[in-house]
Amino acid sequence: MNPTQILLYLVIAGLVVWRVIVRQLLGSAVTPRGLALIPGILVILGVVNCAQVLPGASGTEIVLLVVDLAVLAVLGVARATTVRLSLHDGNAYQKGTALTLVLWLLTIAARVGFAVFGAHASGTDRLTGASILLSIGLSIGVQNVVIYTRARRRGLPVAGSRSEVAQPRG
Repeated sequence: MNPTQILLYLVIAGLVVWRVIVRQLLGSAVTPRGLALIPGILVILGVVNCAQVLPGASGTEIVLLVVDLAVLAVLGVARATTVRLSLHDGNAYQKGTALTLVLWLLTIAARVGFAVFGAHASGTDRLTGASILLSIGLSIGVQNVVIYTRARRRGLPVAGSRSEVAQPRG
């Protein structure tokens, strides 16, 4: 990876940590935009990055990418099941738990492990490096789909936007 890519990934990692993990643990309203925005951006950027290096990828790299995406999707489902859903001000509200944080740490460790293994197994980190945004975006997206589905099944109304929701205190 070149220095620009490394800087981009660090900025995105900081954004993901703050926007997704910290806000999830502090709690937030369940809104379609809130659930779709970050994972959507990450998946789009990840697909663009992967499309640039995929033609030159080896079979090993492609298999590793598929396994990476599957494992991180499963971890997204697992994280979603640990998020507490409740009703605040007439709308669904989500709040992560200590187990959610543990599963986030496991997700990060798994992604780092795939990147290291990919670099050693294929002799290059081009596809594993290019796919980081895709795999993290997919994991967050899967988690958010499960959270949305859980909220709807419980009959919790989902606000159309954050402006429709008065943030709960304390």
